[in-house]
Amino acid sequence: MSTSLLHHRSFVLFWLARVSTTIAIQMLAVAVGWQMYDLTSRPLDLGLIGLAQFVPSFLLVLVSGQIADRYDRVRVIQLGQCVEALAAATLLIASATSTISQALIFGTVFLVGTGRAFEQPTQQALVPTIVPAALFPRAVAATASATKFASIVGPAVGGVLYLLSPLCVYIACCMLILSALLLMFWVKAERTPSAREPVTLTMVFAGFAFIRSNPIILGAISLDLFAVLFGGATALLPIFARDIFAVGPWGLGLMRAAPAIGALIMSFVLARWPLRRQVGRLMYRAVAVFGIATIVFAVSTSLPLSIIALVILGASDMVSVVIRQTLVQIETPNAMRGRVSAVNSLFVGTSNQFGDFESGLTAALFGTVPSVLIGGIATVAIVLAWNRVFPALFRVETFERPQT
Repeated sequence: MSTSLLHHRSFVLFWLARVSTTIAIQMLAVAVGWQMYDLTSRPLDLGLIGLAQFVPSFLLVLVSGQIADRYDRVRVIQLGQCVEALAAATLLIASATSTISQALIFGTVFLVGTGRAFEQPTQQALVPTIVPAALFPRAVAATASATKFASIVGPAVGGVLYLLSPLCVYIACCMLILSALLLMFWVKAERTPSAREPVTLTMVFAGFAFIRSNPIILGAISLDLFAVLFGGATALLPIFARDIFAVGPWGLGLMRAAPAIGALIMSFVLARWPLRRQVGRLMYRAVAVFGIATIVFAVSTSLPLSIIALVILGASDMVSVVIRQTLVQIETPNAMRGRVSAVNSLFVGTSNQFGDFESGLTAALFGTVPSVLIGGIATVAIVLAWNRVFPALFRVETFERPQT
């Protein structure tokens, strides 16, 4: 058996598709955030963008998990991509006709969130079915690197294209999403989803029940959730770019790309030297560093220091992400991966999109800098608390867990 992921054609195509869609979503986020702040100049509206993306994940978590376990996962991913392409096309038309508005932005972002609600958990469930089990931890790191690489390229390119015109951003988004959709046609899963059994309440809520019964998975997911929920500052970056550092769209793209740069560097490190020992302790340490980096970013008055803090923030987050995703997928039976991944995506969406809402709300109440500072301090406090609440996670030594 080949030990190189490059020899697995379906994984390579999947990786390229994930890069394309993530670049598109990141570019769209830069354009939407800047357009919204230009329209209203209200920090709360930036937070509401995150909330609009989160709501579909919350409403559809039970549906998307069932669909991922009962239908062809490749086709489910393509369905989500079609919805995202429709949202990007709507923003393109609205910008071209000068009909862009606050309500339309919220509506299209909700549409993007709907597509992501189906695409993201299904992607997580698909990865173990397109690579051999022995290569799965490495595939998780490679998949995460795809996201982070795209998170570097997307904001940077989006910021530059926005200087030309928002139309350029949305045209590029449409082309990238459609390219990803085409790539997915050639992805073949080695194992198919389970047979379509009758739907019962027990089956619908099986993902929640499985996570609740496993303290390692519950601890890993909830630690990541609360850390990013309180420590995330992404939604407020347009304020830092325009009002604090006065660097414009290009600076916004640079700051949005900085965490991804750190994460991409760390993903290469983890792919070359996979985590083998004390993975539970490493996760706690990584989240603590994430909180400290957030505090440094909040109090910094220097753009270079802020960029460095964001790079460190992204690198530490990558360690946490790889550990969490590997533990979740290794300990979950294939027949339940869609439902468990949907719940996992809900937690991730809560920490990211709802975290954006929390950041916007606290910034409106206390100010931008205090909001980020409070979030960083809260993240460090969460690490200390979770160390006592979930000792089983802290004691996890390796990824060599028993599978069912």
